[in-house]
Order: sequence, then C-alpha cells, then structure tokens
Amino acid sequence: MSNHVGAVAASGKKQSAWAELWQKEDYWAIWMGLGIVLVTLLFFWSGSSLVKLLAVVPPTWTDFGSVMQHFTEKWAWYIGLYLVFLALFTVSSKIMGYDAKEYIKGFTILFVLSIAVLVVGSWKTAKDFNLEPPLLALLLGLLVSNFFKLPKWFDTTFRTEFYVKTGIVLLGATLPFTLIIQAGPLAFLQATIVAVTTFLGIYWAATRLFGLEREFGATLAAGGSICGVSASIALGSAVKARKEHVSIAITMVTIWAIVMIFLLPLVCKSFGLPAGVAGAWIGTSEFADAAGFAAAAAIGDEAAIRSFTLMKVVGRDIWIGLWALIMAFIAVTVWERKSAAEGERVNAMEVWWRFPKFVIGFFVASLIITFVAMQFSPAEFKKVLTPQVIGPIKDLRTWTFVFTFLSIGFTTRFRELTTFGWKPFLAFTIGVALNVPLGYILSAIIFGHYWANI
Repeated sequence: MSNHVGAVAASGKKQSAWAELWQKEDYWAIWMGLGIVLVTLLFFWSGSSLVKLLAVVPPTWTDFGSVMQHFTEKWAWYIGLYLVFLALFTVSSKIMGYDAKEYIKGFTILFVLSIAVLVVGSWKTAKDFNLEPPLLALLLGLLVSNFFKLPKWFDTTFRTEFYVKTGIVLLGATLPFTLIIQAGPLAFLQATIVAVTTFLGIYWAATRLFGLEREFGATLAAGGSICGVSASIALGSAVKARKEHVSIAITMVTIWAIVMIFLLPLVCKSFGLPAGVAGAWIGTSEFADAAGFAAAAAIGDEAAIRSFTLMKVVGRDIWIGLWALIMAFIAVTVWERKSAAEGERVNAMEVWWRFPKFVIGFFVASLIITFVAMQFSPAEFKKVLTPQVIGPIKDLRTWTFVFTFLSIGFTTRFRELTTFGWKPFLAFTIGVALNVPLGYILSAIIFGHYWANI
C-alpha cells in the first residue's frame, strides 16, 4: 500500500514537472519567442517578406500628416499584427488558467494604447528629449492608474513578467552568441561583485539595523541585488517568507526601478559616458529587466542595449538560481533547524526550479541567429539579414516592451506604496546607495575600456 502511494506521489511530481512546460510564463516566453524567430527565418528562406511587413511600427515623423498617410497605407498590417499577438497571448494565457474573454477585451485596449505610444515616441521632438516608447508607456500607465479606478478584469491583461520575458527572448536573436561568450565571464564577474555586496548590504540593514525578520531581509536583498520581481518571488519561496513580505519587496523594486529609469540615463549623458559604458552601468544598477531595458533604450544607441543585456540578463539574472539554492539551504539548516526525524532536506533541484528559464530562450535565440549569420559575409549580413530578419524581430521586441511598461504603469498606485512603513524602504535604499556608485566604478573605471568598445 505504501509503495503504491509512493508511486502515485512520484508520478504526480513527474506530471507536475512536465506540466510546467505549458503552465509557466517562462516556458511560454521561450516557445513564443523562439517560434517568432523560427517563423521569421522560414519566411526569409522562402523569399517572403511577410514577417517584415507584419512587424510594422510608425516611422519617425515631424509632420502628423505623414503619420496619417502611414496608417492609410499600413492599416491592414496593424490589424494582422494585432490578431497574431492576440492569438499567441490569449491561447497561452488561457492554458495558464486566465480568463480568455477578459484577456481579449483588455489586450485590445492595450494594443490601441500601444499604437498611440509608438506614434508619440516616433515624433522627432520626443526622440530629441529621449522620450522613448517604453518611457512614454510607463508615464501613461502611471497617470491613468493613479487618477482613475480601472476595472478588475484588466488585471488579466497586465502581464508584466510575461511580456518582458518574451521580449528578452526576442532580444537574444539580435545579439550574436560570439559577443555573449566574449562578455559573459566579465559580465558575470562584475555581476558577482555587485550582487554579493548589495545583497549583504540590504540584508544587514533590514535585519540588524531595522530589526526585520531574516526571511523578509533575504527577500528584500534578492530584489535589490539580482533581478527584481523574479528574484523576490524566487527567494521568498525558497526561505518561506510571508506573502506580504514578497509583495513589499516587489513594491520596493518597482519604486526604485521607476526612479532609475529616469535618473540613470540623465546622469550617463551628463557624464558623457560612451553608450556601452552607460548600458553596463544601467545593467549593474537597475532593479528590473524591463525597467533597465527602457533606461538603456533612452541612451539612444544599440550598444547601450547590448551591454545592458550582457550585464543584466547574462550576468545578474543567472544568479537567481544560485542565490535561491544557497538561501534555501541556510533557511532549512540554520534558521528553521528542522529535526532529523522530520527528514526534511534541501532538494538538489532547487537551483533548477528557481532558475529563470526564459534566459535559456535568450541563449538559444542567439545561437540560432549566430548559426544563420555564419552563412553570410559581414557585408551580406548588413545588407540582407539585418533588414529581413534582425530588423523585424527588433520591431516585434519593441511592441512587447511597450506592453510591458503600460502594464507596469497601470498596476503601480503610489497611494498603496505608503502603507508599508519606512523600514523596508530605508533598508532597500541603503542597497541602492551601495549599488549605484559601485556599478559606476566597475562599469566606467575598472572595466570601462571594455564596455566602451563593446
């Protein structure tokens, strides 16, 4: 009888593990991102420019009449793009347990707002003031959410993590893997220095200076030192922090991520930093992938986006699995002191369960494009592959990041951020005070020559 129960339990665990392939956002981001990359390549190889036509975005404009002419000519492609995104995100959301009717209503509004944001962001005057579409999306979302009460069903559509993870997988297709291999060790070294210093600083301030619980301190520290929201959730689960502790950590990440979106690009430009150095500093000192991408995009140079991605996604985000394993071990063996009779041990698979799977999709997308690029000379790559493959993928990536920042703005209400007291905020702020100057020293001084020539 006991063997039968054990077999059923083992079978349940196995089914649960397999079910993650279609029930988790990380995996859906991989399937959708890689699917888009492969479909783009298939159309390219067949001689079709369908994906290039479908990946439509407003052109840079000074006269609004030119925008109207653009939509007169391209309206059918905008509808086609809407239907493709709607089908992909609705089906995946339905499988993950979300209400399809609510999602369709919300996404339709989200898409229309994204068009408006992209039009304004394509205005030459907006570009001159570095008002990139992700920043405009964030501002619009914050304005609406803090002055108007939105229907509850909108929450089904505001899938911040899902959109940004899909966008990061697409981002991998625009970065040659040779560059990742070259920068990986340096990015990981820099990330290690920053992650350890910031984590210990926030944890010490939270637990020793302000007397917060150890589990709470670890959750705050993870959000400030690794990869924001995902790290807060992963570490909170690993150390069995209370639900409200995870919520507060996410709130702290959101507050400072928004501040840094505006502050870091301004400081980088006032210092006259090269784009690669600016992107590395942003990648070291931002607290969320989506926010960091917006800040890097505001630099106005693709080199900033490349170095940010290598620093943040390749360097810092990979730490999440390792930190989760370490903290789970400490929580069980030191904090909780489980008795041997209970037989509870740290599972060796913890590092895999907590690892951000979408990072794998980022690497695979990069490998695919790198393999394809090997078939072309540098001149052919720039003349043929960039406009037909890389360009459309970049445009689709832009759409996903606009969805992301509209979602962040619509779900951030400043009046709710004041209900948590000052101790978590001050502890997190101490981490910011460590993180930002250290990021500058590493990115602009110690490793500045490398990042400047990325």
